[in-house]
Amino acid sequence: MDRVSAFDEPLKKLLGGATAKVMAEHLDLHTVGDLLHHYPRRYEERGRLTALTELPLDEHVTVVAQVADARIMMFNNGRGKRLEVTLTDGSGRLQLVFFGHGVHKPHKDLLPGRRAMFAGKVSVFNRKMQLAHPTYQLLDAQDMDGEAGMTEAVDAFAGQLLPIYPACKQLDSWRIAKAVDTVLPSAQDAVDPLPPSLRDGRGFVPLPEALLRIHRPQTKADIAAARDRLRWDEAFVLQVALARRRFADTQLPAVARASVPDGVLDAFDATLPFTLTDGQQKVTAEIFGDLATEHPMHRLLQGEVGSGKTLVALRAMLRVVDAGGQAAMLAPTEVLAQQHHRSITEMMGELAEGGMLGGSDKGTKVVLLTGSMGTAARRQALLDLVTGEAGIVIGTHALIEDKVKFHDLGLVVVDEQHRFGVEQRDALRSKGKQPPHLLVMTATPIPRTVAMTVFGDLETSVLDQLPAGRSPIASHVVPAKDKPHFLSRAWERVREEVENGHQAYVVCPRIGDDADETGEKKGKAGKKQPAPEDDAEKRPPLAVLDIAAQLAKGPLTGLSVEVLHGRMAPDDKDDVMRRFAAGQVDVLVATTVIEVGVNVPNATAMVIMDADRFGVSQLHQLRGRVGRGSAPGLCLLVSEAHEASPARARLSAVAATLDGFELSRIDLEQRREGDVLGQAQSGVRSSLRVLSVIDDEEVIAAAREEAVRVVSDDPALERLPELRTALDALLDKDREEYLDKG
Repeated sequence: MDRVSAFDEPLKKLLGGATAKVMAEHLDLHTVGDLLHHYPRRYEERGRLTALTELPLDEHVTVVAQVADARIMMFNNGRGKRLEVTLTDGSGRLQLVFFGHGVHKPHKDLLPGRRAMFAGKVSVFNRKMQLAHPTYQLLDAQDMDGEAGMTEAVDAFAGQLLPIYPACKQLDSWRIAKAVDTVLPSAQDAVDPLPPSLRDGRGFVPLPEALLRIHRPQTKADIAAARDRLRWDEAFVLQVALARRRFADTQLPAVARASVPDGVLDAFDATLPFTLTDGQQKVTAEIFGDLATEHPMHRLLQGEVGSGKTLVALRAMLRVVDAGGQAAMLAPTEVLAQQHHRSITEMMGELAEGGMLGGSDKGTKVVLLTGSMGTAARRQALLDLVTGEAGIVIGTHALIEDKVKFHDLGLVVVDEQHRFGVEQRDALRSKGKQPPHLLVMTATPIPRTVAMTVFGDLETSVLDQLPAGRSPIASHVVPAKDKPHFLSRAWERVREEVENGHQAYVVCPRIGDDADETGEKKGKAGKKQPAPEDDAEKRPPLAVLDIAAQLAKGPLTGLSVEVLHGRMAPDDKDDVMRRFAAGQVDVLVATTVIEVGVNVPNATAMVIMDADRFGVSQLHQLRGRVGRGSAPGLCLLVSEAHEASPARARLSAVAATLDGFELSRIDLEQRREGDVLGQAQSGVRSSLRVLSVIDDEEVIAAAREEAVRVVSDDPALERLPELRTALDALLDKDREEYLDKG
């Protein structure tokens, strides 16, 4: 059997159809290689050999003893079985107990007079020491080579580290361990992806040895050495994939969009009533530098909520328009697309009316394209794009449709990139005659973005300064169940804000009337928010329609209370937002449809109901809707979660800091990094098994340096066939395309 095919061998050939079927369906393990890369998540220690008279409570022990008696006990009117076994070692006695289906094998094995080794955790029941469901190994005299052989067997059993595997209901850890024993000889056929000079230079064990050590360690040092090696493999192979992609990007042609003096950008800058922050100037220089090159920009713009990302993106779009190209901004919702269109046309003034009566001769046309537009408006927008009349288009998923054609697409700006599937972003990028430049914006990096950033896949620009005039936001957790009077006080605070001439948002997780959990259409990458960990009653999330009615009749009687959610007709949504922006609505009760981009400087207070139903990033995004003017903002996080629950800890973290980058790290630590290559989106198992982007940044950085060196020296990896094989295993065609789309 050759080296590659040993790992590609289907599990059903070695393990039998039934076990292989369970592994495929429930653990996504199909081949020998899959199972060998299914590493133990922890190891059980049996503990040193202990006399029955010296058993320590609540500790793992190993004992050698003889079975004194064993009896099956029935309980629950004969429906339940319990096997009780009494052991003796000459000095003391100990009871073992087995339940349910687990009684049959020990009942056959543990006959009075048999000697065996037993390992388990010591507990007390009915004032007697016992081991529940211990592991055991029989010690038959004929199998032992005298007393020395017995001692050796006991020492080996007591000192062994037992691997505990990620398991499922249908297949528990010990059965997975037996399956691993069957395929473990194939570890010798592992293709080692590390160049020998790198492996030897860093003192790593060979890959076959690392696989043997991680599955069947003799010592804790074995586990550490194996993990170090396997962690490095994951980081290095991924980094090589990313380095090859970056190298390929530099080979792609793109139209350089150089600076054009005295164009629409200069005219726009002359109208700005303020100067750009230092951060905006620095980030703009980075983006403009990329736009001037003849290969596609691939840049992530991370900026705090309200740091002025939209202005930076608009100036990049105007730069491309000056250079004869078009720019498209992709927004996740119609409300946000309309908001961007409104704010950009307001910022540009007559410059947004190029070719129109009263428009500037230096201007360009800025069009909106959404799924709900009327036929005539839609037809005109499509015409403006294909003729090049419109230099800037802002739209939703409608931009991706086949019928949308551009005259010369030069820049794609994706807002809140985590709301889009990679395929959707790529569909828009494919509309350029040559690959357009790509600028991805996010206010709070979410786990996959942070992971990709740590892996250095995207060039990153950071806006961490707030423009002058932005106000601080005070955030507090309101424990509605423990302290109901706090919630009453929250509504009083909303009234006080309105009486002072301001406005407020109330956010709920659901629309009501049997809508889905979020009430919004999810993009392909959309995920349900985590349910509260300690919601004893498992009640449905609070709903916009219910809360709005309760507030209007109760604590906010007399105020103008209106609703906004994703099931409303587009014109109705737009009407409510316009009236709220104009100050005609006091309190807007909404779903997360207001999460990004909505800009009403007079709104100073936000109450988030069932705040524990939202992720950290989402809460930070929502909070960013207040404090956008000169008056300070207030955000109240209402939750019924128990004080000691993880949900409350999450809310306390949000209340404690306004630093989105710190919160993104907390988010990443709590939700883990998902999948760096995006297999989670395409339904494939995560590629990260021992590597953590949170804890292993140094490993990743070192692996990146090595990967860049290797790829610079040998881009096609012609001299490193083993590394190429490992890349092929990690990146099948679908995953390679996913990574290429970025």
